[in-house]
Amino acid sequence: MNLKTVAVWYVSWTQKFVINTSKITPHSWRSSLFFTHTNKELVSTTPTIQGTMASHIVGYPRMGPKRELKFALESFWEGKSSAEDLRKVAADLKASIWKQMADAGIKYIPSNTFSWYDHMLDTSALLGAVPPRYGWSGGEIGFDTYFSMARGNASVPAMEMTKWFDTNYHFIVPELGPDMNFTYASHKAVDEYKEAKALGVDTVPVLVGPVTYLLLSKPAKGVDKSFCLLSLLPKVLGVYKEVVADLKAAGASWIQFDEPALVLDLESKELQAFTAAYSEFASSLSGLNVLIETYFADVPAEAYKTLTSLSGVTAFGFDLVRGTKTLDLIKGGFPSGKHLFAGVVDGRNIWANDLSASLNTLKSLEGIVGKDNLVVSSSCSLLHTAVDLVNETKLDNEIKSWLAFAAQKVVEVNALAKALSGQTDEAFFSSNASALASRKSSPRVTNADVQKAAAALKGSDHRRATNVTARLDAQQKKLNLPILPTTTIGSFPQTVELRRVRREYKANKISEDEYVKAIKEEIRKVVELQEELDIDVLVHGEPERNDMVEYFGEQLSGFAFTVNGWVQSYGSRCVKPPIIYGDVSRPKPMTVFWSSAAQSMTKRPMKGMLTGPVTILNWSFVRNDQPRSETTYQIALAIKDEVEDLEKAGITVIQIDEAALREGLPLRKSEQADYLKWAVHSFRITNIGVQDTTQIHTHMCYSNFNDIIHSIIDMDADVITIENSRSDEKLLSVFREGVKYGAGIGPGVYDIHSPRIPPTEEIAERINKMLAVLEKDILWVNPDCGLKTRKYPEVKPALTNMVEATKVIRKQLGK
Repeated sequence: MNLKTVAVWYVSWTQKFVINTSKITPHSWRSSLFFTHTNKELVSTTPTIQGTMASHIVGYPRMGPKRELKFALESFWEGKSSAEDLRKVAADLKASIWKQMADAGIKYIPSNTFSWYDHMLDTSALLGAVPPRYGWSGGEIGFDTYFSMARGNASVPAMEMTKWFDTNYHFIVPELGPDMNFTYASHKAVDEYKEAKALGVDTVPVLVGPVTYLLLSKPAKGVDKSFCLLSLLPKVLGVYKEVVADLKAAGASWIQFDEPALVLDLESKELQAFTAAYSEFASSLSGLNVLIETYFADVPAEAYKTLTSLSGVTAFGFDLVRGTKTLDLIKGGFPSGKHLFAGVVDGRNIWANDLSASLNTLKSLEGIVGKDNLVVSSSCSLLHTAVDLVNETKLDNEIKSWLAFAAQKVVEVNALAKALSGQTDEAFFSSNASALASRKSSPRVTNADVQKAAAALKGSDHRRATNVTARLDAQQKKLNLPILPTTTIGSFPQTVELRRVRREYKANKISEDEYVKAIKEEIRKVVELQEELDIDVLVHGEPERNDMVEYFGEQLSGFAFTVNGWVQSYGSRCVKPPIIYGDVSRPKPMTVFWSSAAQSMTKRPMKGMLTGPVTILNWSFVRNDQPRSETTYQIALAIKDEVEDLEKAGITVIQIDEAALREGLPLRKSEQADYLKWAVHSFRITNIGVQDTTQIHTHMCYSNFNDIIHSIIDMDADVITIENSRSDEKLLSVFREGVKYGAGIGPGVYDIHSPRIPPTEEIAERINKMLAVLEKDILWVNPDCGLKTRKYPEVKPALTNMVEATKVIRKQLGK
């Protein structure tokens, strides 16, 4: 067989070990989704190996291979289905995951990694850490309170949401204070353990560790910002002890505490909190095997010393994909008799594992910790990768052979464990090597012209010749905008009808003319609505776009796309990241036609809407055969071409979203300056060629920006719109502390991820808070983010109130 044939065979081989879900449709969630213990879709030849296989999965995707949980959640929220319907979907999903791993031979199978919305929110529920505004009066926390904390309700806003370390997953930030009365208020962890046990699967219950939970929390409103959250540790541990006691009584023999905060640059007092917590915990944990799991980066030397010295701990898990330096620490000393859970299969990307290289790593570790103490694991939860390659019926066979989604990674973990115990599947390893060789030698991966152009970028700083103050003056003369100009971030609601039009066009059920006519009509409605609302700078609403990254990737070379490669971003929101497999270039203009059509419908400025190079990178599955910076420079050149074509077409305001710039920031401070240097440089490359009168906007959302504010300034955008309201206006604190910002800025005035409609008075109050720290001449008024996920009955009154609040403040300023 040639390389391509063998590589394709490798895919089919891994698919023997996963469940056949190809017959499931996205809307068939009311019925049993995969299989239960009696379902005959399970391949009967899949081996079940007990005891001898030291293999482990940190966590698994929750949404289902075709987003079954998403549709069930949204149906429940809309009142179209019952809580019992939702629980049935969840039960089927969990059963399928546990059985899949058991039948693939995984020894340490996680439970309690499923979530209705978010695992940090689950931990807040477990601890009864409910902010008073939700009116919870005690008892087991139900859906009403839980989803109000996540999404808000008609009367109170949602809790803050931010990025989970350096991933595109968002968690709900706990709000804590000295008066918080922690109480055991959610028995989900124990219930799920019992649920799996009833199916014949003995699992490892997973909890967010107590120290990580507190370190990722924030002081509640009204609590002094200097309040030490770690002072709550004794109270929190009281509840954790109750949970552990319940798990013991239910028969659990292992428990996993996720403590990823250990990979951060922690102060000595924070490291001491880990020692204190697990010392206090030790007697309660007696009789259990305890795994402390870390992931996403290297564990610093001092943290490694602290971790491996913890009382009552049986095993330590490390990410050896993103944390390769941790290998040196292990080689320098590992506690005798303890287990090492070696995360050698990447939980953050979709490339097939280099099995031979991983096996060599494992063998070297075996010599240090002992054969019986080594467990093969994923590097982190597989939550961050797509679910199952078996559902990708349209993906190019050659590229498909290079990939492994969550279901395939389970097989890889077990194959490595078998090989380590002397049961190597030679055919599987051989086909894996052939797939890797196919990728390395494929001519579709490299483009010499693109590589040359990207390499040439390093010789310049790429800054616009005129400073931002002079540019803003030139732009104001051309645009003639009022004080406190209003705008939105880009997208408008994606209706059922709109999605149907795109779907039918893609399936060749309607002609191109019919499609263009329908999309133009949707743009016209959005333009007319914005004019009716009296918004100053308009957007076309992006009706032609499925996703802000996928849309561009589909028009760039070097990208591949999935049908069901969905990954959870937050709650029910899923994204389908493109796969960057080769060098990137732009064959032709991508947005000019639609932006020009929209501008022709109005005399007001119409923003051209683009996604920036760093966000395209961070929200894609990125090739791992060259530095990420090289790929970003290639994307920057493609976006630069698009920006200049938009300008030539008469678009005078162009927004280049960098929503994910903060997300890619390395977790270790020593690595951050280099990332920010090339990331910010890439953004400046995109707009270096435009005239002073062309106004360049950018947008960022849902991250902690305060620590990178100087890099944001260095991007040299004319206007930045940035999330602010859901994070309790945290952004404004940097300006109160004296940071001077001379470009236009629009901190968001309301949270679009909640269905709640903010009253005019609330928005006006927010604008006044901004004016207390920002000059009126640079302040813009806008929502936190795009409106794609909202419905028009929510959007219209919210934007009406936003514009009305702005006019009220303008009058005040006029006096």
